[in-house]
Amino acid sequence: MAAKPPISAGRSFAPAARTRAAITKRLAAQTGQMSTAVVTEMEARHPWYSQLSAEERSWVNMVANEGINGFVEWFANDTASDLDPARIFNVAPRSLTRKVSLHQTVDLIRTTIDVVEEQIGQLMPRGDRNVLQTAILHYSREIAFASAEVYARAAESRGSWDERIEALIVDAVVRSDANEDLLSRASTLGWHAQAPVVVAIGTMADGDFTGLRKDAEKLGLVAMAALHGERQVIMLSPSSPDAEPDQQASIGWVKSLADHFGPGPIVVGPAVSGLAKASQSARAALSGARSAKAWPEGPRILTAQDLLPERALSGNGQARRELVDLVFKPLADAGGDLLETCVSFSDNGGSVEATARALFVHPNTVRYRIKRIAEVTGYSPNAARDAYVLRLAITLGRQHSH
Repeated sequence: MAAKPPISAGRSFAPAARTRAAITKRLAAQTGQMSTAVVTEMEARHPWYSQLSAEERSWVNMVANEGINGFVEWFANDTASDLDPARIFNVAPRSLTRKVSLHQTVDLIRTTIDVVEEQIGQLMPRGDRNVLQTAILHYSREIAFASAEVYARAAESRGSWDERIEALIVDAVVRSDANEDLLSRASTLGWHAQAPVVVAIGTMADGDFTGLRKDAEKLGLVAMAALHGERQVIMLSPSSPDAEPDQQASIGWVKSLADHFGPGPIVVGPAVSGLAKASQSARAALSGARSAKAWPEGPRILTAQDLLPERALSGNGQARRELVDLVFKPLADAGGDLLETCVSFSDNGGSVEATARALFVHPNTVRYRIKRIAEVTGYSPNAARDAYVLRLAITLGRQHSH
């Protein structure tokens, strides 16, 4: 006795080869009309379909048409292993999974199955209908599993690709080698070209940035992260393109995400406007990260400006210029003997009375000048760390002026 062909979902409802062949022939003759009916129903049911470009609609139509033809072949063939329902998605480019979501693909499958069932009831002989309607239900289950697998693979592949692009962008920003073509790819990761950007650098945590991205999203931020040697570089930007650069807000962001860094200091660069300027923030943060070990008493989260003295002493030209331009020059230009008072106050160990005697002025005059120094520079001679910044800035400024 001849071996019975393996029973597979749907086809077992017409086990006789001659009967199945006859039904298949009649069914194949109606596929063109069924495909046309599916397109008409897609336009009527789903607004997103009409919003696709002509090319994208043609891809969707090809998938639907291939699904109908696949059903005919699936019904006709005895060997289940020779047929892969996922192949219906191969007629369209992989980029279709970016244009058409999984939810929309479910709409496509559901609409196609509904139309085919309806068309079977209208176009096929009465004797074929029960067999085909049962078969289409089983086939639709196979297609549903296949579509889930396709989108799962696409998501995994897209995630790996996005991480590679992200690493390239971060590396280019850190090396100040960002070009327009590379930065334009950031838009595919949800970045707005003109939105503020801040770069934070610290030690590596676990190397998995998935949790970081999710927590950043909760804060209304978009995050890019990559490893740069032994350091972890994170770029943050508001989801809104209309936001303004805000250093204090940037520090708050990094504090909220500090658990995603390893132990040790985290250095935050200045907030800048636009991804094209992100290298400015990255350079300052990287310089600070290299110099932070010289101030182990400092807080865990530091700005690059907090580390101006350490950066300047390590040879960073930008830090030296900032100390001269932002501290020394305003102090010298303010007049009122502020520069002289600042130096004398430091030389006399922070004593108001000793400074007053050295300058032959009243102690209240010294107190007033100290207050003015803080107003002009942002640094108070009464605070030890600030006094250190002021004295170094004066030293560099004097060197610069001669």
